[in-house]
Amino acid sequence: MPLPPAFEGRLAVPAIAAPMFLVSGPDLVAETCRAGVLGTFPALNARSTALYGDWLDTISGRLAAAPGAAPFGVNLIVHKTNARLAADLAVTVEKKVPLVITSLGAVRDVVDAVHSYGGLVFHDVISRRHAEKATEAGVDGIIAVAAGAGGHAGTLSPFALLGEIRRVFAGTLVLSGAMSTGAHIAAAQVMGADLAYLGTRFIATRESLAPPEFKDMLVASSADDVVYTDAISGVNANFLRPSMVRAGLDPANLVKHAGLDMASEAKAWRDVWSAGQGVGAVADIPGAGELCARLAREYDAALAAAAARRSQPALATAV
Repeated sequence: MPLPPAFEGRLAVPAIAAPMFLVSGPDLVAETCRAGVLGTFPALNARSTALYGDWLDTISGRLAAAPGAAPFGVNLIVHKTNARLAADLAVTVEKKVPLVITSLGAVRDVVDAVHSYGGLVFHDVISRRHAEKATEAGVDGIIAVAAGAGGHAGTLSPFALLGEIRRVFAGTLVLSGAMSTGAHIAAAQVMGADLAYLGTRFIATRESLAPPEFKDMLVASSADDVVYTDAISGVNANFLRPSMVRAGLDPANLVKHAGLDMASEAKAWRDVWSAGQGVGAVADIPGAGELCARLAREYDAALAAAAARRSQPALATAV
């Protein structure tokens, strides 16, 4: 379907820089938006609701000085162990955040609260069943988190997941999973997604909050270094094997986690670092604006190359 009117004419490339726990902050969001990619961050990255409000003011102020910048969004964890949800939602409504991305629960009351001021709600899912629940909750967009995505990820191929979600949802569809280049963004659109969702590639930028060692590890890693496990936070996610070893863990003998608890998530993700299977495409640590410009060039080149192939004479004629 067409992009929401709030996005039209404001994106240099049809992509969202995903909200990454302990990584995305005001600098990364503002620079990404100014470069034409929708920037986001988890509300919980600000260590208090008051600081979260300050971050929103900082981002809004910077973008007000950049006419035509892409809109921004925040990620709210809708899970019973998130003690800050009600307070953070109240601040979100007060500040009228343009886009809210909900995770670990699609709740009608949250959606209605965001809709009350004209905001949009996207919800991330890993299955058709979750997409059906999100549709019932009235979300505006669904993020299909396919196999290979960084952070909490699913196991379905994007070909399967996109098709199944589109059968039950007519709104904006976003694809997540192992995308790191402008060509990947173009491929997501060809597959039927309206937007691409990139996370790992934006960790390795100068503005991200990730430690330098984390960024360097991304540059040195490949898909073979990614481990899919629920042993770190209680929910299946992709993590870098070298970071497990660095933290004193044995990737081959991980201890089963007791279950998701947002009160202890920061400690788990601080020491063991997440990345998607697209990490092999990360070869440098540019500024966020430079990366966005690169993605736009790659996207345009990929579409032009696809058009050129389409216009070539057929290699064979059916008999």
